[in-house]
Amino acid sequence: MKKKIIALLLAASTTLTMAACGAAPAAPAAPAGSGEAAEEEAAEVSEGGETAPEGAQELTFWTFQAAHQKFMEDAAARWNETYPDRPINFKAETLGYDDMHNNLMISLQTGTGAPDLADIEISMYANFITGDEASIPLVPLNDVIEPDKENLIMGRFDNYANHGNYYGVDYHVGATCLMYNKEIFEEAGVDINSIETWDDFKEAGKTIKEKTGKYIMACETTEHWTYYPLITEQGSDFFDPATGEVTLDNKVNIDTLQWLLDGINDGIFVEMPGGFCHSEEWYAYMNEGNVASIGVPLWYLNRFTDYMPDLKGKMSVRTLPVWEKGGANSAGLGGTGTSVTNQAKDVQLAKDFLYFAKISRDGAIRTWTELGFDPIRKDIYDDPQMTAPNRFTEYFGDEIYDVMDATADAISALSTSNPLYPEALTRVQKTVMFNVLSEKKQTPEEALKQAADELRAMQ
Repeated sequence: MKKKIIALLLAASTTLTMAACGAAPAAPAAPAGSGEAAEEEAAEVSEGGETAPEGAQELTFWTFQAAHQKFMEDAAARWNETYPDRPINFKAETLGYDDMHNNLMISLQTGTGAPDLADIEISMYANFITGDEASIPLVPLNDVIEPDKENLIMGRFDNYANHGNYYGVDYHVGATCLMYNKEIFEEAGVDINSIETWDDFKEAGKTIKEKTGKYIMACETTEHWTYYPLITEQGSDFFDPATGEVTLDNKVNIDTLQWLLDGINDGIFVEMPGGFCHSEEWYAYMNEGNVASIGVPLWYLNRFTDYMPDLKGKMSVRTLPVWEKGGANSAGLGGTGTSVTNQAKDVQLAKDFLYFAKISRDGAIRTWTELGFDPIRKDIYDDPQMTAPNRFTEYFGDEIYDVMDATADAISALSTSNPLYPEALTRVQKTVMFNVLSEKKQTPEEALKQAADELRAMQ
């Protein structure tokens, strides 16, 4: 059973979302950003919180995801029940994605107006931890993370680290998996379990196209979710994690993008309608049964349950194919790091509450039971609360748990702490993918080299 749970926990959306992960499904018109940016609930501002106990210390919290606000407010209520001698008056706000990150940056730079705690989406995180240690406006969280280190999936914490310090706590692992349509595979006579490598995947795609006229996979042309897990599975990224050197145009990245382009040219992959996996056009196209599978983080489960209802009972989940036998079968993508700012009125209280809400055993379990995310702890998978039936297992089946377990060891840190990561991600999303896969006006090598040279010029 432990295996079953790791898979679910380590790989859940999302977001996707976006985010990757967000606790709530992404709005179809959400902006095409990384992680939970793609799943934010429009740009409305909201405030919440219950009446605080007498003598409570105020804790303020900013987020761009309404579901995150509710999750943290619920945690605050439980905190006050658990620690009546340290009550908090929790005041939370949900703002639009851009507004929140911009306002947070301005407040931290000017030294006034920042909240005690804030959500920072993973693709934006480098902007807040760049520079020497003394200039980082966030508080190190090592003292609440390291005591539980052996039970935590540290690859997710490494995404929010610099100078040996951990600055953010994610809501999920975001392990990428293959969500596939059982009916299409059965119609084509293809056994999903016979697919071990990505070469096998393409061969299966040829059979599916011949037997059913459908595509085995759709490729994003204005986002990175199709491409990024394929290179990180191979140990590649946009930057060298040790030196910071730009590696966007290395051989692995070029060959992988060419592999996607070849699949489109061969007629077994298709350009994703709408350009990215959170578009209305894509939801409708997939819901009609035109594509046999999609490789996305587990937090994308709620995109299916909420936007593709006709596929309930037809879908299942498995690990990604590998590039070579024994290789990684997943990648942790998307995310949001909750951080304590250096303007927090009571830093220790803010850190202790963050531990209680998200790192503690009960808090981590609740990221699954309340948000549908794969938790960042490894020691909770045998808990009955984790394996209880839910809307995801009703839609996809119990294989979700096997996948979560099987992907746990494949989760490693990304190059998100590099100061130029946001720039690299934008170029991949808006230029490289579109020019190569959609417009076909640049080769993979040309597009990646151009983007890499632009990044090198910024260093």
